[in-house]
Amino acid sequence: MLAVSVSLERKLPGMQRPTSKANKSCAIMFDLPTFLVLAQQNADVAEGAAAVPEGMVMLIRFLPFIVIGLLFYFILLRPDRRKRQELETMLSQLKKNDRVVTVGGIFGTVVQAPQGAEDVTLKVDESSNTRIRVLRSSISRVLTAENGKEST
Repeated sequence: MLAVSVSLERKLPGMQRPTSKANKSCAIMFDLPTFLVLAQQNADVAEGAAAVPEGMVMLIRFLPFIVIGLLFYFILLRPDRRKRQELETMLSQLKKNDRVVTVGGIFGTVVQAPQGAEDVTLKVDESSNTRIRVLRSSISRVLTAENGKEST
């Protein structure tokens, strides 16, 4: 037998009053199967009241992963894509006499940059007319002729 303290005086199914007169507390005795049935009924009622559709449960479970994916896209991928697109536009618009800086840090002036060609010829020294051929993709930025600053 399982003893449960109850402050109500109503009679529940499977309930027995203690036979001892010395017990002044309101202890009511339940047999175990009746107690388990009542507990199951309470759990079913609580589940029914807070039932959430299955699709919503899946959405709530994957919501943190979706948020992390969106943050990853907007913080890392989108700015990188924009920067890469600006670089491709700059490289496609290279023309003769543009001042450029290569990825290796070599300053030079474009001498020959045919459209669609993979390489560009740069003049690196004005006095000796030294020329080098570099890949178009190795040019990191274009400088303006007036102040030597990056043009955008």
